[in-house]
Amino acid sequence: MLKDRRNLAAKAVLGEKSAMMSGSLPTFEHIVTDVTESFLWRVDDYPWERNVWNYHPEIEIHLLRHASGMAFVGDYIGEFQPGYLTVIGRNLPHDWVTATAPGEVIEGRDIVIQFDPDRLRNITAMLPEFIQLEDFFARAERGLVFYGQTLAEGINLVESMGKVKGFARLSMFVQLLELLSATQEYEILSSPEFAPKLNAETLDVLQRALIYIFENVANDIHLAEVAGLAGMSETAFSRFFKKNTGNSFTDHVNKLRIWQACKLLAESDMPITEICFEVGYLNISNFNRTFLLHHKMTPSAYRRLAGQRRPSRA
Repeated sequence: MLKDRRNLAAKAVLGEKSAMMSGSLPTFEHIVTDVTESFLWRVDDYPWERNVWNYHPEIEIHLLRHASGMAFVGDYIGEFQPGYLTVIGRNLPHDWVTATAPGEVIEGRDIVIQFDPDRLRNITAMLPEFIQLEDFFARAERGLVFYGQTLAEGINLVESMGKVKGFARLSMFVQLLELLSATQEYEILSSPEFAPKLNAETLDVLQRALIYIFENVANDIHLAEVAGLAGMSETAFSRFFKKNTGNSFTDHVNKLRIWQACKLLAESDMPITEICFEVGYLNISNFNRTFLLHHKMTPSAYRRLAGQRRPSRA
């Protein structure tokens, strides 16, 4: 039956996500910077063990180079495309999920820059120009994504930093901070109300719930099932989930289902009615209404727009 089928891309996402998360708790990420450097710059393949819902006191500049998927930043859930440049503030939970086939590795998907803002604050007595970064640090606490000329210049700086070391890399890092702190070409991701309770017990319960939702989002999933997994009543779990993800259970499920629907609309010729059931909706009117709410257009309009953007095949 249609409702028992799974979209292959969605299964790949869920399978990879479950495998990565089940082995360790996505708690505090300990970041080690070399003694000869004031910040960390690295290239990551995907997936790897740190691709989980994580947080850390360092600020992170993150470039997703050549993959698409779902961005989770605080209470924000949205799609990312290649060339997605973000800044993640300290202790803001985040994750980036890409659909991969079993065993597939996307080499160099990410470039990650992480630094302790307090180290920069400590030099403001000698270099007062750095005080202008305080505004930037405050904005970054909600997560920022960049566009336009800032994005193009930022990508170039992030990539170029990998070709140099020492003072040359530091100089590019300062240029990048100046660029990102001075621009108006950015959008804020997480809402100001998002204030999760960050501790190992909370993250353990939340992670088990998120994994279950990921694995069953294309089914007729119910709040009672997930609340039972968390060992809570439905009312208590609803409050817990909203507090620690920023989204209600229903909103979270709908965002994931609509993302899967967008992939099918853009990448397949599957009829829209079939897509509706494939991603977990039980009737087409509910699917159309929810899709319109999230994208301000109908599924058919989205498919036409995606077809116009898709590169033609020679």
